[in-house]
Amino acid sequence: MVRAVLFDLDGTFADTAPDLGGALNRQRAARGLAPLPLETIRPHASAGARGLLKIGFDRAPGDPDYDAMRDEFLALYEASLCRDSRLFAGIPELVAALEARGLSWGIVTNKAARFTLPLLDALGVRSRAGCVVSGDTCAQPKPHPAPLFAASAALDTEPGDCIYVGDDERDTQASLAAGMRSVVARYGYLGGRPWEAWGAHAAIETPLALLDLLGD
Repeated sequence: MVRAVLFDLDGTFADTAPDLGGALNRQRAARGLAPLPLETIRPHASAGARGLLKIGFDRAPGDPDYDAMRDEFLALYEASLCRDSRLFAGIPELVAALEARGLSWGIVTNKAARFTLPLLDALGVRSRAGCVVSGDTCAQPKPHPAPLFAASAALDTEPGDCIYVGDDERDTQASLAAGMRSVVARYGYLGGRPWEAWGAHAAIETPLALLDLLGD
């Protein structure tokens, strides 16, 4: 019995790649580098600063200048948090349908709260979410199941009665570890990796296709 639906944010609930990519390209421009096309950036957007700095500058955690470049990127992103970001087509209708069925829903993301909460405010949905668990809410982010356990507890729902929808392999790993039903958002970013090997219970081509999984 499904009592709650939880969503990843970037690449699942909202298309944030344009603003994440905009921050990366402003950072590249400051160094005299040409902008990367959005189609190059989009598959890596769910990985946040770590993934984007890798494709933008070939920098990774542990590199001498990585921390400074990460902080610079995040400051640029925060300054234009919701210029072009939008809810994915079908998400408003899906949320309305869940609410009409009396199902709780919430957000579980690895994005830090300083970005998550104002972004959800700007998108006009924060007050409707039953819970918002950000990347710094728990000691361990996804793929650890702790954020999903925190979300189900906030919704007063057993993990086994929840569905988690995400577009990154870490989302599948976290939901399986939490004992939730795992659904891949195939319309999302997917990290450029074959989602079929992740081991999720199901996959959806559009947000509204989730309603078919829920049944009547």
